Formats: sequence, C-alpha cells, structure tokens
Amino acid sequence: MESQKVDGRKARGEKKRRAIVEAALRVIEREGIAGVTHRSVAREAGVPTTAPTYYFATLDELLIATLLWSAEALCDDMLKIVASGTAREIASSLAKAVGRDRGRTLAEYELYLLAGRRPELKPAARRWLDLAVQLARPADPVAFRAFLAAIDGLLVQGLIADVAPTEDELEPIVSFLIRGRDDPAPPAGEE
Repeated sequence: MESQKVDGRKARGEKKRRAIVEAALRVIEREGIAGVTHRSVAREAGVPTTAPTYYFATLDELLIATLLWSAEALCDDMLKIVASGTAREIASSLAKAVGRDRGRTLAEYELYLLAGRRPELKPAARRWLDLAVQLARPADPVAFRAFLAAIDGLLVQGLIADVAPTEDELEPIVSFLIRGRDDPAPPAGEE
C-alpha cells in the first residue's frame, strides 16, 4: 500500500488562505464590512499585500469565503450548545456571544445581513442553517428551525441592547423555547 504524500505547497496555501479569511473576520469585528479591503486584510493577516488578491480575486469572493468559514464555525458552536440541551448552558453561551464575544458575533451578523443586499452571498449565509439541520437531524425540522430563529432573535436583541443580557436573564427565555420545541404546553384551559 502506497502512503499518501502531503503536498507542502498546497498545505501552506490552505494555511495562508485560512489566515486571510480569519483576518477578514477580525477586520469586520473592528471596522465593519466597510473596512474590508485586500490591503487591510493583508495587513491584519501579516501576509504580502498581493496574497489576498491571489486567493480571492474580488472582495465578494473574500466575503463569501469568510461567511462560509464563519457559518461552519457557528454551526459547530451552535450544535454543541443545542446538543447540551440544558437551558442554562445555552443561555450561558448566548450571554458570552453578546457579551465577551460581542465583536465576533456582530461581525458574523454583519456578514449574514450583507447577503440581503448581495445575492451572491445568499448561499453562504444560508449555509449555517442548512448545516445545522443536516447535522442535528431533528425529529421535527420545523420546530428546530423555529428554535434557531428564536436564538438568532435573542442574539440580535442582545447585540443592540444598551447592556448585554446575562445568563440569568436569558435562561427563562431559553427554557420556554426548549419547552416549546420539545413538549408544547397545552392550550389554555386544557391542563
């Protein structure tokens, strides 16, 4: 059996490409999408100024790659959180997303919303939802999508709040969402 050789140039290229994508997200965190240029991303990534244009001919290509990378990371994070199942753990994660990790969450949503204006970004923006449904394989995909939509709403509300909600404030809301997802409360008067 012949062992597979790793192409060092290809591996270095993938590493540099990923560094550029990660740098683009950091630029968005700090300056918003308006701050993303090939030059600003190269500076942030610590690569030659020509590197971003070598890997991404246009800014849209760079934004799409950043959105896809972010969507996959977000999906992994969300599935770990949702799989934990407890309202407390989900609330804790949401509180961190709008508190400690506010910049990253804001950057991801800024990219996500940009897809509303740029049709070429829409498939990348939908990727995280499609991945979540595919990986979680929920018994009720409609309820699962509704749950994820509510989580999106909580994150957006947390991002625009004067003071980010705490884990304690989010836990009862998440408990309600989980109850609604797993075991709908009986209609009023049918208890």
